[in-house]
Amino acid sequence: MHRLLLALALLGSLPFGQAKDVQPETPRIPSAIFDVKDFGLVGDGATDDTKAVQKAIDKAAAQGGGTVKLSKGNILCGPLTLCSHLRIQVDEGVTLTMLPLARYPGGNLEPADFIGAKGLTDLAVTGAGTIEGQGSDWWPFAKDKSKKRPRMIGLHDCERILIEGVTLRNSPMFHIAIRGKEVTVSKVTVRAPSSKDSANPSHNTDACDVSGRNILVADCDISVGDDNYTCGKDTSNVLIRNCRYGTGHGVSIGSYTGGGVSNFTVRDCVFDGTECGIRIKSDRDRGGHLTHITYENLKMTNVSMPILIYGSYGAKDKRYRDLTKITPEVAATYPAMPLGKTTPVYEDITFRNITATVAAGGRAGLVWGLPEAPVGHLVMENVTIKADLPFGLFNVRQADLKNVKIVTPGGENKIAETSSKVTISK
Repeated sequence: MHRLLLALALLGSLPFGQAKDVQPETPRIPSAIFDVKDFGLVGDGATDDTKAVQKAIDKAAAQGGGTVKLSKGNILCGPLTLCSHLRIQVDEGVTLTMLPLARYPGGNLEPADFIGAKGLTDLAVTGAGTIEGQGSDWWPFAKDKSKKRPRMIGLHDCERILIEGVTLRNSPMFHIAIRGKEVTVSKVTVRAPSSKDSANPSHNTDACDVSGRNILVADCDISVGDDNYTCGKDTSNVLIRNCRYGTGHGVSIGSYTGGGVSNFTVRDCVFDGTECGIRIKSDRDRGGHLTHITYENLKMTNVSMPILIYGSYGAKDKRYRDLTKITPEVAATYPAMPLGKTTPVYEDITFRNITATVAAGGRAGLVWGLPEAPVGHLVMENVTIKADLPFGLFNVRQADLKNVKIVTPGGENKIAETSSKVTISK
């Protein structure tokens, strides 16, 4: 079946269209309120208040759920055990602070996620307060595979989730990591230093990793050290709307896309200083079928590469690693392989109403399909990009450029291309 889908995608025979708006179901949470200050909270930022917070959660669980309210103080806390039908409300002026590495249960060997759950329903983290991760002591372990780091919010196989209003800062690893159904992330601010910060780089501090079905990310303000957003395998019906993105690796799909990603839309967003604006990444050992992908009404300033789509994420040969310097001649040498069940196949991707100015030395964009699986129908409409290096289209079955103005020192719409069919029209 997978080979049939691959073949149909490559022939352009699948019925493609534009993703619709997404309105996930919201959590169903009882009206009961459990204020942590009634469960022995100290809230001085030095005392470990894990027991007080957990007592409030346990009381809510015993009564069928409700809101655990954090209404005062700087609440120092370790990992929490959640229940279904639960809201954690962090009020304005309150900071919920993760225990530092030296005091965190399990240390950097077996730490549990801070706000973590598996297989629950109806969960919310809301309020105008702040969750602080104290991640700087953890970040140096990013490249040490023998060490582990907790995620700030980690929810797996959960349904009806809402993250709204809170400010998340300096997570040891990912700030939000969710796999589930009916997920809303709204009006959330996420902050961590850039991974290129020479004094205190924060590696793998992804802001919002959400995979699954029926996902809305709206009105967020995000600057971090890794992906501003990403999703992975078996993901469909995603809308990212009206978000502001600063430092980070951009709005991404991948790299693991097995089972596919479909009906994915990014709309009305602003990017300022991100490495990539839009990025789709995968490789032959982790790919799937991506289709119905739409990006529209985006403004990008000082980004390193506004658009990056490729299927050679794990390439070992150094010729293929620096994506700003891949030429048609180099791309043409990338070896073909037989189609397989994990071949990345990209089809029906649209970029519409996009303006971008690229940082000095940056590339206008790159769409680079595998030789055995060229990128399918690609549309760029009303797109203006100014950059030092040209846009590359390599192994693209059909690219339709309508009212596109890509300006580089070499001229206007001087596209670098190989093994691609490109049509440019007004």
